[in-house]
Amino acid sequence: MTALVDPALSRWQPWAAMVEDFGGPEQMHGSGYWHLDGDPVPTRAGCAAFVTMTEATSTADVDGTRVPSTYFWIAAEDGDPDDDLVGFLHLRHTLNAWLFEQGGHIGYSVRPGARRRGHAVRALALGVHAAGRLGIDRVLVTCDLDNEASRRTIEAGGGQLEDEREGRLRFWIPTAG
Repeated sequence: MTALVDPALSRWQPWAAMVEDFGGPEQMHGSGYWHLDGDPVPTRAGCAAFVTMTEATSTADVDGTRVPSTYFWIAAEDGDPDDDLVGFLHLRHTLNAWLFEQGGHIGYSVRPGARRRGHAVRALALGVHAAGRLGIDRVLVTCDLDNEASRRTIEAGGGQLEDEREGRLRFWIPTAG
């Protein structure tokens, strides 16, 4: 089972373990970490900064590049407070020019220690469903041309390849049906 949960300081310890398992922000593609001043620090204060960032940027266009969005953490089970956290999912409610070309509506990443267990496929399906509840008819999901695992995840989630642009594969997934 997999669930999407809201970022919360009460989950700082599983969040810190997840950040440490990633081994660095370059592996956290779907997390939204790049909006922080510096890399996420796997401490209570680092989690507080991350949670504050998700709250501050979810509706505000702070620097002219952001769109309204929802940040989720991926829980390993049903979302109970004591569940392990296994990844990040970022749902953008609209697309600006860069997101349309490269980023898409949904970004996700599963920590190395939890990969190959179906969490990414299930989290993507939950993200697509959440997009549908927002009134989005279809979502754009992208991956690097050489990221075969992400490509398989997107295809398993119903993604239909549209094209490749600047080394990124672009898939569309309907939110209903």
